Amino acid sequence: MPDRAAPLVLYVEDDRIHLILMEEVFRLLPGWALRCAETGTEALAALAECQPALVLVDMNLPDMTGLALRERVVADAGLAASLQGTRWVALSADDPGAVVRAARAAGFDDYWLKPIDVPRLQTALQRLLG
Repeated sequence: MPDRAAPLVLYVEDDRIHLILMEEVFRLLPGWALRCAETGTEALAALAECQPALVLVDMNLPDMTGLALRERVVADAGLAASLQGTRWVALSADDPGAVVRAARAAGFDDYWLKPIDVPRLQTALQRLLG
């Protein structure tokens, strides 16, 4: 169970290899807690239960896009209010071009290409939440 005092990061990703990698990365990052969801639907349920400091969202989920997930959160006034101040980062292996612009327009704070660069992840966590 995550340490309640540690900032919580929700990682929304359907690829098991990426999930395992991120879980291992967070085992090495003291002071951070990680929760994972494999679909947009699971992410919405998790977001209703907890208020993560950061949401990392794969842009290509099996049941909705990362943009659609963000739009659903914004459209739900109660959920959006409970998540005010939560940072959002879009993740994708796709060519960033138009996807970055769309993610920023939807309210994402940043866009990271996969595979995740672990040292960059640590620096970015500090920058976003430190």
